Amino acid sequence: MEPFRAKVVEPIPLTTRAQREQALRRAHHNLFDLRAEEVTIDLLTDSGTGALSAAQMAAAMLGDESYAGARSFHRFRTVVEDLTSYPHVLPVHQGRAAERILFSTLLRPGQITLGNTHFDTTRANVELAGGQARDLPCPEAADLDSPHRFKGDIDLDALHRTLTGQDSPRVAAVVMTLTSNGMGGQPVSMANLAETARLCRAHGVPLFLDAARFAENAWLVTRHEPGYRDHSPREVAEEAFRLADGCTASMKKDGLVNTGGFLGLRDRDLAQRCELLLVATEGFPTYGGLAGRDLDMLAQGLVEVTDPDYLRARASTTAYLAELARAAGVAVVEPPGVHAVYLNAGRLLPHIPPHRFPGHALACALYLEGGIRGVECGSLYLGKEDEHGDPVISAPWELVRLAIPRRVYSQGHIEHVGRTLARVAQHADRLPGYRITEQPTLLRHFKSKLEPVPLHTDEPRSTTDPTARSSPEPHPAAMSAPPCNTLTPSR
Repeated sequence: MEPFRAKVVEPIPLTTRAQREQALRRAHHNLFDLRAEEVTIDLLTDSGTGALSAAQMAAAMLGDESYAGARSFHRFRTVVEDLTSYPHVLPVHQGRAAERILFSTLLRPGQITLGNTHFDTTRANVELAGGQARDLPCPEAADLDSPHRFKGDIDLDALHRTLTGQDSPRVAAVVMTLTSNGMGGQPVSMANLAETARLCRAHGVPLFLDAARFAENAWLVTRHEPGYRDHSPREVAEEAFRLADGCTASMKKDGLVNTGGFLGLRDRDLAQRCELLLVATEGFPTYGGLAGRDLDMLAQGLVEVTDPDYLRARASTTAYLAELARAAGVAVVEPPGVHAVYLNAGRLLPHIPPHRFPGHALACALYLEGGIRGVECGSLYLGKEDEHGDPVISAPWELVRLAIPRRVYSQGHIEHVGRTLARVAQHADRLPGYRITEQPTLLRHFKSKLEPVPLHTDEPRSTTDPTARSSPEPHPAAMSAPPCNTLTPSR
């Protein structure tokens, strides 16, 4: 059972099918453009959507809103330094701000970052700085059904080849994402992280963590990696941070807060250069765009998040949702991680080709059937079409992510999701595809406008396993086949 009880409750919207149909039309069939009051169970993201504890609310009342040198900052910095061992800590309003500051300062045009799988905003910030983000996921990540426990690992052979190959002078950093949101929330093993750190040191390349879900990664390590089963999640997390030269961290996840993050660094010179950009774009170094109460709540959240009872309950909720999906006949990315369940929409909807976005079709169906908002992780996010709407690049898999906010939904809510999924699966062969009617040039999944399209006999259809695509080309960001570079809407 959950190691907490409700103290304050909030009503959730209960809507009719007709109301949801009207809302989806008004939003141009983009779930991001739905209003919150039109959503019953919101699994769009686990970023900034969790519930605060009584201790965090109490900490907020102690917040010091001084512009410079606030008590709240010093408490926050002490907690972060104790956890990470990084002597330079810069607060920011969320993780992508830390990414922008780091990569704008660190990278020169034409340089490369290597990673297990870059998150979408990480990739965008690397590219905006003139760099190139390359993913080197481990081979086991290519099998969605494999029970392999550490699909978030980087491919060490590929990493070694790159660090010793012709592109080695261009490699500016290695970025390890814990857990790997881009690979179905899969964890990184400590053995893999340690060897990555060794290779980076040997070749003079800094190693950074994307530490948004560091505690969840540590929990899975304690459960499944030999040699760490007698460790606490806190001990594993501390060791992971010590292996790296720094981190970017969206604390809207494992900071258990609604806003906030930090950039942690060992290198003094790099930290000073990053601080200049922080002051110009985020705020003074002792608040970084955050209120004092936010810093105090974040400090308390970092103490609470490594509690084994909390992590055990959270992982159990995710495992239960995965069990309900399987019972409904819907395959999921195996094994389920902690922050989300990833539904295999391509396998459920083989009649919808990738350029008609089967993941988006399933996400819309879940909303229409039960008011559940998830997010597509497939060709709408990773793909590209020509001027005629024909596919040029498709995602390796078509997924839907159901991300679970922290300490928010009860077992009854999760069971509603399972029942809704079962009803959708019963008539999956009748779901329509979608076409884009308007899209931005970057990160199109956020603001595209779409419309349903009936599928005609001239549409290309899968005749074998729909998760194996031979044409069109897979997205270059997904080569070596991670499930997807998943979207986390607010990080």
